[in-house]
Amino acid sequence: MNEEIKSFTISVYTENNIGLLNRISAIFQRRHINIESLTTSQSEIEGVNRFVIVVNITESQAKKIIGQIERQVETIKAYYHTDEETIFTESCMFKIKSELLFEEPQIQNIIKESDTRIITVNKEFFVLEKSGRRFEIEELRKALSAFGIMQFVRSGRIAVTKDEMKITEMLLAFNNQ
Repeated sequence: MNEEIKSFTISVYTENNIGLLNRISAIFQRRHINIESLTTSQSEIEGVNRFVIVVNITESQAKKIIGQIERQVETIKAYYHTDEETIFTESCMFKIKSELLFEEPQIQNIIKESDTRIITVNKEFFVLEKSGRRFEIEELRKALSAFGIMQFVRSGRIAVTKDEMKITEMLLAFNNQ
């Protein structure tokens, strides 16, 4: 029976060591799995980092990858969750010529309707910031691209689980060893 390919958010809690990102990404590369999004930052515990990796795979592949990631010396714990089990968002920024802000009333409407913030304006350009789901960001990008986008950048996914997981207690216990 063929398993369904789904979007999974893989969370990896690790010590902050050089070279770990290469080893984790190699696990996906060896299995020919494309990483859709990757974000890394400090977790809620000082000295513990968290990777948030989004991939489209089957659940059995997710289980195998978690096992391989947890065999890395610096890995404290790894989990996988479906989109339905997480609360997630992405952020983006757009840099656009300033003259358009004043000459194109549609841009002001797009900004208001998309719940987008203007974070800076100068003579040459203005910068917009938006947080939301990938499809919302893509819709905004398509709408603004009609006017010309000087620069565009989107973050990777950030996510928390809907279930209480008591991660903090587990991480504190690890840190106090």
